[in-house]
Amino acid sequence: MRHGKHRFSLGCKKEHREALMANLASALFEHGKINTTLAKAKALRPFAEKLITMSVKAHRASDAAEKLHYRRLVISRIRSETATKELFDVKAVEFINRHGGYTRTYKLVPRIGDAAKMAIIELVYADDKGYSRSRKGRKKAAKQNKLAKVESKEIAANKSGEAAVG
Repeated sequence: MRHGKHRFSLGCKKEHREALMANLASALFEHGKINTTLAKAKALRPFAEKLITMSVKAHRASDAAEKLHYRRLVISRIRSETATKELFDVKAVEFINRHGGYTRTYKLVPRIGDAAKMAIIELVYADDKGYSRSRKGRKKAAKQNKLAKVESKEIAANKSGEAAVG
């Protein structure tokens, strides 16, 4: 049976796909944000997030052998020691307080030459609040913003009225 065998094929062979994901992930870790096609961004997300999880586990590990083990696993997957060094030494500290969801994808307008759907994929750090998940949260925030605008208009009207009277 072939349950759970789905992978993003991207129209290429396995070896080419592995090299492509390694190059995209290393560019993402070095630059923090890359511009690529939507299909490649969707394929990169689980690949990169697993690598980031390994770096966080290594950062939390107390045993030096375990840290080295995770570093070697990441190097075997992305084949770039500079990107691995950046990920483990700089980025892992920023992801310590975040539990998953390390990347964010934004859709862009189609590319001019071939009309391919484009996207930006970027790293999301622990201090990033992001968007509110629930509908109630969005409605509540919108209502608070509306009340704040009304209050600011009333305050401005009172100040202008006080200045004219005084």
